[in-house]
Amino acid sequence: MRLLISFAALFLSVILLQLSSGGVGPLDVLSGSALGFTPGQIGLLGSAHFLGFFAGCWWAPRLMGSVGHSRAFAVFTATGAIALIFHMLVIHPYAWALMRVATGLCIAGCYTVIEAWLQAKVTNQTRGRTMGVYRMVDTGGSFAAQLMIAVLTPASYVSYNILALLCCAALLPLALTSLPQPETPDAPRLRPGLAWRLSPLAVAGVIVAGVSGASFRMIGPLYGTEVGLAPDEIGLFLAAFVLGGALAQWPAGWLADRYPRRTVLVWLSVASVGACGVTVAVPAFGPIGIFAAAFLFGATTFPIYSVSAAHAHDWAEDAQRVELSAALMFFYATGAIAAPYATSTLITAFGPSALFYFISAAHIGLVVFSLLRMRRRAESGQRQPYVWIPRTSFQVGRLFRHPDKDS
Repeated sequence: MRLLISFAALFLSVILLQLSSGGVGPLDVLSGSALGFTPGQIGLLGSAHFLGFFAGCWWAPRLMGSVGHSRAFAVFTATGAIALIFHMLVIHPYAWALMRVATGLCIAGCYTVIEAWLQAKVTNQTRGRTMGVYRMVDTGGSFAAQLMIAVLTPASYVSYNILALLCCAALLPLALTSLPQPETPDAPRLRPGLAWRLSPLAVAGVIVAGVSGASFRMIGPLYGTEVGLAPDEIGLFLAAFVLGGALAQWPAGWLADRYPRRTVLVWLSVASVGACGVTVAVPAFGPIGIFAAAFLFGATTFPIYSVSAAHAHDWAEDAQRVELSAALMFFYATGAIAAPYATSTLITAFGPSALFYFISAAHIGLVVFSLLRMRRRAESGQRQPYVWIPRTSFQVGRLFRHPDKDS
């Protein structure tokens, strides 16, 4: 308990960051619609966010090495706050896309600092409890951020100013913490080829996870608007998705630790296709049906990243695990960057259901590729424990490694 209290400042910063960054995505969709942006332009904003996110994951460890943890955190929070305030000063989709690059950079950079700080302070004895609380705090903040949409007026300076204030407030707990600043960890080399060499299926899985998650988070509000949800219902729609994904992690981990992981991945993708079909079919049943479908969609798609990562780590040596985690994050970001713009363009051409047809096609492709890989190579002889891994920074590979692997 004393350890968790000592980390309270870091966890409070996580909550404030989630409230700020988690709220800007759906707010941008609703604001862009109110201001006359096309669906393609709205999708570009989501893609720009993940472009900035990937850049932040790569740059943050290097900036920490130059100026230290606290100053790097201040740089990233300032970047995010400036971008949020600037939204209503320059109302143009391409200007907003640049601002979303900045907010993506902010969230990736801040998480990198926080996770490096946590990693330097936890031990084998405290890692499990600390990481459990960290996941709860992160998911709880994300859940609350979706619900904030009900009280944020689209295309309002006040709404963006509230998010900017939350972003600035995230600086205060970390700046005032009494924890000594840790040594800066070495930046992991980015070697995408390592992940492909160890497990092509894991690469495909994390790409599909990026396509699913980014499409729903960034274009889901546009879909909700198209099928008749009110602005205050959009937040419940997104929150149901987050809640379903969080609650599915335990049963998914139980299955992944007891059955062949490729088989679990196949059935998760099959279930995801079914969830997409349900989501397309339920708008006629009203908001409750739509919320239930979002919950089911989150439950089937959220665990795919962690199952894919666990499968990749089954083939890795201990010295490769940190770089493997960074490589998987790279491929996740690749899918996440491409998906929002692609799905928004498809919605323009074929209507709101095209979002879930596109996601279904990605999961069908993953099922086919999984079956091909199962015929080509047997299961690995070693099995690493399943870990619910947040997609937050390249440092996450160090933070969530199994205690037995610590040196």
